[in-house]
Amino acid sequence: MTDTRPVPLRAVRGASVSAVRLQGVDVARAIALLGMMAAHIGGIADELDWTAPGTWSAVAHGRPSTLFAVLAGVSIGLTSGRTEPPEPPTIGRVRARLAIRAVVVVLIGFALMALDTPVYVILPTYGALFLLVVPVLRLRPAALLAIAAVCALLSPLVALTIAPAYSGADMIGVQLGLVYPVVTFLTYVLVGLAVARSGLEARGRQVALLASGSVAAVTAYVAGALLAPTPPDAAWAFPGVPYAGEGSTPAEALAQFFLSPRDHSSSIVDVVGTTGVAVAVIALCTLVFDGHGRTAERIAFPLAAVGSMPLTIYSGHLVVIALLPEYPESGAAWGWFALGSVVFAMLWRRFLGRGPLERVVGALAGLVPVR
Repeated sequence: MTDTRPVPLRAVRGASVSAVRLQGVDVARAIALLGMMAAHIGGIADELDWTAPGTWSAVAHGRPSTLFAVLAGVSIGLTSGRTEPPEPPTIGRVRARLAIRAVVVVLIGFALMALDTPVYVILPTYGALFLLVVPVLRLRPAALLAIAAVCALLSPLVALTIAPAYSGADMIGVQLGLVYPVVTFLTYVLVGLAVARSGLEARGRQVALLASGSVAAVTAYVAGALLAPTPPDAAWAFPGVPYAGEGSTPAEALAQFFLSPRDHSSSIVDVVGTTGVAVAVIALCTLVFDGHGRTAERIAFPLAAVGSMPLTIYSGHLVVIALLPEYPESGAAWGWFALGSVVFAMLWRRFLGRGPLERVVGALAGLVPVR
């Protein structure tokens, strides 16, 4: 997790990198955080059926974590030069700072796993993803998207290949690469980095991203629903692992592995669909909340405050879950968690600025000078 405010670098051509914070990115990150909370404690429906409004809460399965990962890539891009990543030796220092952030995020993730809540903690995977994108920070958007496409195609194959290795894994073990497969989630981070490198601040780019993300999501989900309908026993499927369903024919199993629209299936359709949703949400939030003056900033502030301190809010909600005598799981519980997160973030942001864990991570990364 990184801040959306870029470090004071000089771009390739010597122009200063803008320090304008994108409120829309923070709002989108808040949506991801609150969506993950809903998946954890909201008592949401197991399967999404667009013809049954009572199941619509199931949109919180898979999509918030994907949005969070794409936003991680966006933030990495915004903090490393935006559309013009710096040249050596500055880029080396930027990479070192990102590597430090990665290690700290992994350590915080392990600490949260030690709380022994029934929540799959995503932070160790995030830290690994930060390290994996260190070598590609200077690539152009086209190259980043090409690598992301390869990862998306490999996603179901890798997920199936590694699954047997976790046959005897405990709750801790499955959180290290199975529930959040690294190749699958690397797709999301690379797309987010490409989005930042393409110039997210430009209004025309925002519209293009909104349109392309929406088209990609709709096309993927429609194709998946037609070619590989979710099997009736999909509730038995394990997150992150492709699932064919009891009694499937070889052809049906193959379709499920590669084209299933099921959330957290790691199929190509799942990866493309959730990526499209994430890109569209980010584009819509920046389109609505950035570049419209103080009124838009005030409207955005409650959610933007939450999104400005993702590591603090994410970690805080898991600590609260661990401290409660019983595991909360209802819409009312999610409402209280969401309200508490918004109030805390607004007060902290208003009077103290940067989130507490963000300050710690920033201070450690700041041990490497950027000039």
